[in-house]
Amino acid sequence: MDVTTWQWGLIIASSLMLFLLSPFSKTKDQFFKATKKLKKPNTLVLTGSLIISWIFAKSITNAANLGLSFGLVGGVAYAGYYLSFAVAGILLYQLRVKGGFNSIHHFLTTKFGKGAMAIFSVLIAFRLFNEVWSNTMVIGSYFGAPRSEPYYWSIVLFTLLTLAYALKGGLSSSIFTDVIQMGLFSILLIVILYHIFSIESFSIQNVVSSGTWSFELGLNLFFAAIIQSFSYPFHDPVLTDRAFISSPKVTRRSFLIASVLGAFCIVAFSVIGIYAQTQNMEGQAAVEVGKAFGVIILLVINFIMITSAASTLDSTFSSFSKLLSIDLNLGKNVTFGRISMVLVAVLGTLPVFLNAEILSATTISGTMVIGLTPVFLFWKLDVPKISYYLSVGCGLIFGIILVLEIFPESLIFTQGKYADLLWINFWGILSCITLYIIPRWIKK
Repeated sequence: MDVTTWQWGLIIASSLMLFLLSPFSKTKDQFFKATKKLKKPNTLVLTGSLIISWIFAKSITNAANLGLSFGLVGGVAYAGYYLSFAVAGILLYQLRVKGGFNSIHHFLTTKFGKGAMAIFSVLIAFRLFNEVWSNTMVIGSYFGAPRSEPYYWSIVLFTLLTLAYALKGGLSSSIFTDVIQMGLFSILLIVILYHIFSIESFSIQNVVSSGTWSFELGLNLFFAAIIQSFSYPFHDPVLTDRAFISSPKVTRRSFLIASVLGAFCIVAFSVIGIYAQTQNMEGQAAVEVGKAFGVIILLVINFIMITSAASTLDSTFSSFSKLLSIDLNLGKNVTFGRISMVLVAVLGTLPVFLNAEILSATTISGTMVIGLTPVFLFWKLDVPKISYYLSVGCGLIFGIILVLEIFPESLIFTQGKYADLLWINFWGILSCITLYIIPRWIKK
């Protein structure tokens, strides 16, 4: 049998296994809150779920490619986004314990009104919509060239198979399968790294000495990621939904551990790209290294992509379902939740046929929400409602400036790739914080 046949087999077999093992949710608490026999997820389960639901196929592809482009600096730069977990863990703990809020929507509605909550809902719906296509496109790339029949068929089949077990159990399915997927991911990553480091000409020294620690060669992205980490997590319900299902202390502990372990996993995966760099490879790092090592390692890498993409996809379906059903109160029953999942699966797959760009899904949506930074960072600060609209609106404008590439070059103080991303976020976040606080000064 050829590689493609094995790849089809992996997708179908793993999806069927997860479907059979997934719990069937009958109640709202099971479907939307992952409550099992009145028990909530513990630290180990929640930590594993957080890491694997954020180590999406998109992020490990980007990590490997950044390792190829910039060496270790590239991997560390992308791992910078995992500061998001620590930021969210600490601030959402405070919102729950000191503020008494039971969700982000509860906080925003109470402090800034229903209009603020509605705008926020549109932002996170856009984020979830992006998550579907940007992850399934990675799967498609292993089956054929973009726009080829195998590419499209693999995406459609993978989406449908993941949707099947997500429909069965909602967030319960998502968290349960996350634990299995995290275990698989860890084993497969160890297999790949063992294989790479067993080559005599490649060692830890090669990893440490790869890349140059300069803005031009990776640090632009690192500092952009650090800046975005103060707003990025709050527009990702895949992450924030998990901040309200266990006790506050278990949640905070899980988020802090996930911040460190998640960053470590990303840096470890970038080693694949670093190895590709030493071999002068070009193209998609993970795919090229897999091909160079032969069928078995290619299939292992492929299986990592399948497990990580599936974990993000099922989380996306359950988060969109909760957004419409619970947060927006459009239909508080399991049937409506399942219909919502089908809706986002269909709408989220459409951009696949429009040749969208994978990395841009992270960088653009991350810039558009920098206006959320002061909203959560200064959540205790008593400000007028207009502060929210000014800050969030300002962030959206800077996101549009990034897309249109119209930012003044005189305000960009470093060179190289991602320089515009760094400085647009830097000036953007300063502007958002200023606009957030000005109405408070005027009011005084």
